[in-house]
Amino acid sequence: MTRTLTASVATLALLAGAASAQDLLVPVGEGPFTWDSYNTFAENTDLSGETVTITGTWTGFEKEKVDEVFRYFEEATGATVEYSGSDSFEQDIVISARSGSAPNIAIFPQPGLAADMASQGYLTPLDPSVGDFVRENYAAGESLVDLATYAGPEGEENLYGIFYRIDLKSLVWYNPITFDEFGFDVPESMEELKELTEDMADEGLTPWCLGLGAGAATGWPATDWVEEMMLRLHSPDVYDQWVSNEIPFDDPQVVAAIEEFGWFAKNDDYIKGGAEAAATTDYRDSPSGLFTIPPECGMLRQASFVTAFFPDDAEMGENIDFFYFPAFEEKDLGNPVLGAGTLFTITDPSEGATKMIEFLELPLAHEIWANQGAFLSPHSGLNPETYQTDTQRQQSEIIQEATTFRFDASDLMPSEIGAGAFWTGMVDYVTGSEAADVAADIQARWDQLN
Repeated sequence: MTRTLTASVATLALLAGAASAQDLLVPVGEGPFTWDSYNTFAENTDLSGETVTITGTWTGFEKEKVDEVFRYFEEATGATVEYSGSDSFEQDIVISARSGSAPNIAIFPQPGLAADMASQGYLTPLDPSVGDFVRENYAAGESLVDLATYAGPEGEENLYGIFYRIDLKSLVWYNPITFDEFGFDVPESMEELKELTEDMADEGLTPWCLGLGAGAATGWPATDWVEEMMLRLHSPDVYDQWVSNEIPFDDPQVVAAIEEFGWFAKNDDYIKGGAEAAATTDYRDSPSGLFTIPPECGMLRQASFVTAFFPDDAEMGENIDFFYFPAFEEKDLGNPVLGAGTLFTITDPSEGATKMIEFLELPLAHEIWANQGAFLSPHSGLNPETYQTDTQRQQSEIIQEATTFRFDASDLMPSEIGAGAFWTGMVDYVTGSEAADVAADIQARWDQLN
């Protein structure tokens, strides 16, 4: 009877394992996924009975996608992952950390809050080997290590997180049909982009679609332009000093970046409807001019999410496409990329939390979400074939070729600046104010915060 019971239990265990494997998005060992490192991780990890708690901002469909990723961690380790997403993550994680009830892992949507919490002792430093791995295996790896390295409560600097999902902003959208009809080529440098802008205007085609309107957030699309120019005119350390106000907002280097944006935005011949119209055009309406017949504008600089505001008949590669917002060839600053990303950190140490960070080093942890769409990764080991669309693959190439990656500066500045004076100042600039005056006003506001 004992042998029969043992056999029955073993059979049930095998059946349960088979059911679990069948429930995975992709069965282990199948498809163009990187299984070898995953299998090695599974063979060397046993977390049976342990629960790993995680919180972040992903809800709805995004929660469903990341839950699929976590199921592979569960399959490999025997642990249980409990992920909860919240629209009020920023407030919730601070409250839970201060009350001693933080989850094992917190996924930050930007590094600013993570840095604050590290300085207060609420984050656990990661092993230095994680930083070494990122430098060697992530696009612009040194940048991503820098963005996750903060001063702790005693002032010592440590790596506190590993980036996972990346958002890409450095894109210019265009209509290939328009380019073909006019004989325009995709520019490969900022010098060529400026030449193309002049050529379009000479041909009677308004070069740029631009909308700064966004309700209470009006002006933010212009801040992205300035951030792009800061990365293309100056070295990354200058950008970082600007973000932290180590150099003032009215520093000549910042004024130069604003004026470089103005070369495009303050010329009525270059902007659909003219500069004044750009200040009141909603950014969600700005892509429409790319699709009209005849076209009302030739190009749009905007992040990857802008596809949500394309018309229903937009077809990638047919009547819409994109290229990298290029760098100045003469500046020799490589290929900087502006974007955003999510950062996994440990807020309540455990073996499971440490293993989750190790799991995120596996290409598979990125490939599973890539295969579900709406995902880009800086991991150079990810098989591009696991991306769901050609668009993802092409945008991934831009990330992989990046030499510098920086977060949106306005998101890292104090909210009174990045989500206030900077926004309104850019509207003032586009509608007539001088760059130096606008920059001085923003710095004066920053001075009042100190």
